[in-house]
Formats: sequence, structure tokens, C-alpha cells
Amino acid sequence: MAKMSLDDLRKLRAAERDAILKKNAQGEEIQIVVGLGTCGLAAGAQKVLDAFNSFIDDKLAKTVVVRQTGCMGLCHSEPTVEIIVPGMPAVIYGKMDEAAAKEIFEKHIIGKTLVDGRILDRPAVDILTIK
Repeated sequence: MAKMSLDDLRKLRAAERDAILKKNAQGEEIQIVVGLGTCGLAAGAQKVLDAFNSFIDDKLAKTVVVRQTGCMGLCHSEPTVEIIVPGMPAVIYGKMDEAAAKEIFEKHIIGKTLVDGRILDRPAVDILTIK
């Protein structure tokens, strides 16, 4: 890979910020994306998916979407779940189980607060800063 100049890095950061803003602006629904690749399934991701689905009642069904995806590339931390809530950074949580799904549902999705201790990935704070 070729070396990048400081200007190239700034352009890349701006492009990432724009992509994140577009992703958040596409819909007003909350998205729960559970990794159900082979590694996730072996680690119990189906139970995590079922747990999230069980928390959604008729009232929330119009605003919360539970989806599945393949491997997120974080096999060492399976099962993994990406939570996308409008107005918050998209976050990937790892080493999930049913109890963690309940905690994340109550605190992150309902309470709009990030859950420390299981966060694997989220955008850098300065990428999310809007000028």
C-alpha cells in the first residue's frame, strides 16, 4: 500500500464522516444487525438473534428492525451485533449472549446510552463531530 499524505488522510476522514452521516440519514428506524456467519452461529448468535426479536413488542415493531448479516470479521469476539440508532454512532458489540442482548436493548436502544465493556468498534469522536 502506498504511503498517504496528510491531505489524503483528511480526505479519507471527510469521506468516512459523510458516509456515516448518509447511513444515519437513510432511515429513522433503529437497526439491530446480528452476525450469523459460521463463526457467529457456532458461538451462539442464533440465541442472541432470538433474544432481540423477543424484546420487540407491537409498539416497537414499527421503529426497530432486526436483521442478520454474515461474518463481521471479528471472529474472536463472536457473537457480534451492530446497533444503529439515529442520532448516535453505530456501534459493534461483541461476546454477546441473551443477558447482554437484554442489557443492550434496555440501555442502548431504549435508554440511548452506550454500554461499556462490550464495545468492539465505533467511529472516532472527531469523525462524528459536525461543523
